[in-house]
Amino acid sequence: MTLRTLSTLIALLIIVPASAGTLPAFFDDVDALMTKYVADGKVDYAGIKTAGATDLLVEHIGSMALSGASAAQKKAFYINAYNVLVIHSIVSAYPVGSPMDISGFFDQKKHKVAGQMLTLNELEQTKLLRVYEDARIHFVVVCAAKGCPTLASFAYRPEKLEAQLQAQTKKALNSTYFIRVQNNAVQVSKIFEWYNGDFTKNGQTVVGYINSFRDQNISPTLSVGHYEYDWALNKQ
Repeated sequence: MTLRTLSTLIALLIIVPASAGTLPAFFDDVDALMTKYVADGKVDYAGIKTAGATDLLVEHIGSMALSGASAAQKKAFYINAYNVLVIHSIVSAYPVGSPMDISGFFDQKKHKVAGQMLTLNELEQTKLLRVYEDARIHFVVVCAAKGCPTLASFAYRPEKLEAQLQAQTKKALNSTYFIRVQNNAVQVSKIFEWYNGDFTKNGQTVVGYINSFRDQNISPTLSVGHYEYDWALNKQ
């Protein structure tokens, strides 16, 4: 074997494993996970645990290099990272009845995300909501509870992200479970109470925000209340 051939083989050995940690490969792997284990917003946590299906994805989330990535690539990465880390954290404790049964699930347990140690709350706030100021993010990051918006059975991809955000937000805000219109009142998710400021920028009301995605508008004269959040696990 010549020195040149040996150098080429060494280069290939270095390059090939690293390719598994690229953003396109990550999006493909998330898509495969969601397609196989998520149906109608419900997750097969038992199947994921048996297969160890999130282990490698979590490693890639921790080591991903985002220098040079576009805003859309970063946004899609962090949305997928949140959803995968939520699933992985449930799987790590499974069987469990709710994410709230796991101490510090959202605000104490740290995860390595693109080289930084973050809680799920920090990931949602500092990498998504406060960076992009896009309230639609609330309808695509899913907290593993039945009260959450429906978890997608696909990955969020930068080239499709705007359409995906629109579609998932419309799906949630047209859902009779998520938005409950009655005769003289409307009951909405507590997400609109907890994150009220995200939906009421520039003088907009919560109902005004909801109506911007509704097929049938809610009357602004209706009183607005919040039904109790269902923290039971969104398992199959």
